Amino acid sequence: MSPADDHTLDGEYAPNTWDWVAEHVARYESSGGLDHTLVNGYPTVVLTTRGARSGKIRKTPVIRVVDGDRYVAVGSVGGAPQHPAWYYNVLAHPRVRLQDGPVTGTYEARVTEGEERAAWWARAVETFPQYAEYQRQTERVLPVVVLEPVAEDA
Repeated sequence: MSPADDHTLDGEYAPNTWDWVAEHVARYESSGGLDHTLVNGYPTVVLTTRGARSGKIRKTPVIRVVDGDRYVAVGSVGGAPQHPAWYYNVLAHPRVRLQDGPVTGTYEARVTEGEERAAWWARAVETFPQYAEYQRQTERVLPVVVLEPVAEDA
């Protein structure tokens, strides 16, 4: 099965309740991924998850942090005291879709820990320095979720 044939991420789409997030996703998708900047000109990718409680399809722009064919999503919510909804979605349903510009693929999400988290965290902060400030603003540890491509025959 190719990633495009993965139907685990098909179903009813529920746009984000934050208008700016829903509008960014709509712009991103309608432009074929060409309109992908969000925060101060930093590029984003669109992370598609299945809702942990609702089961509906959810789409969230996250800062583009990449290493080869792997990506990482940081659950920052701007330093808010709670984790983002997408984080709970990937815990419940780790198979996700990611759109990076015009390219879309299927990925398996997993939370990093220890040295692996530290390495990805350093890469994330290098890519988007504001993450360090977000971490200082909250008592929770910002989750760092690695997204690994699913093999075409998986």
